[in-house]
Amino acid sequence: MKLMIDSFWRAFAYCLHPKVVLLSLLPLILMAVIVTGLGALYWDVALNHVRTWMEVSPVLAWGSTWLERMGLLNLKAVIAPLVIILAVTPVVMIMSLLAVSFMMTPALVNLVGARRFQNLERKQGGAVLQSLVWTLMSVILAMGALILTLPLWWIPPLAMLLPALIWGWLTYRVMTYDVLAEHASKQERVELMRRYRFQLLGMGVLTGAMGAAPSLVWASGALFAAAFVILIPIAVWIYTLVFVFSALWYVHFLLVALSDLRNEPLSFQSDSRTSLAEVVDVESKVSRT
Repeated sequence: MKLMIDSFWRAFAYCLHPKVVLLSLLPLILMAVIVTGLGALYWDVALNHVRTWMEVSPVLAWGSTWLERMGLLNLKAVIAPLVIILAVTPVVMIMSLLAVSFMMTPALVNLVGARRFQNLERKQGGAVLQSLVWTLMSVILAMGALILTLPLWWIPPLAMLLPALIWGWLTYRVMTYDVLAEHASKQERVELMRRYRFQLLGMGVLTGAMGAAPSLVWASGALFAAAFVILIPIAVWIYTLVFVFSALWYVHFLLVALSDLRNEPLSFQSDSRTSLAEVVDVESKVSRT
């Protein structure tokens, strides 16, 4: 817990570093162009489709009638934009995570490594292609989990719990691999993920919950259509900044954990070398016979 808290405050402080702020603008520019362009092209079309679907669906039609009877006609007009926002938010979060993972995490690792871990050996345990495959598989599994659990989102406690757990798991998987790709060997990465699984998952859940804050900006864009073009890039930047903080939190935590692992008197690495020597010895004996 002490390491988590210390890494948390260090990550927060690094977010104020001018270089980190400038780096956070790179994914912002890319995603702002994509999101704003798609919004300008398909926002009205999406609204019309959702409103048509609301009129056809018996359940939603009953809900609309109930809102009219309760005198909440203005709230009825907001439902369609909110449905689109709920559908788009997971996609934007994943885009933010991938953008930070590929565009910023290596730079953040180098920044923290140069300032705090100059003597930490870089074992190059992860390649770019392996990182890409690992990330894509993690995203596919997370999207599958989101789709399978959608019916459960109507249950109030699960509506908050399930997305946070799924985002936490995805963040934990992607960030841990990318942070350790440069410094740790494959054995060290597996050991750290096993040893600190719950701490890393908890960090992912917390940052995933923090990522829900920009949804308020999305909602403002739905309520104030005139400000939509301005508010959406702001929301995208907040998403990006949350995941930048997440990456820095994982960097500080995992590099300290890796350093401690290598400084252990009887680390698993020594055990691995011993096991390997025993295997070689057995193989040599077998070859002699």
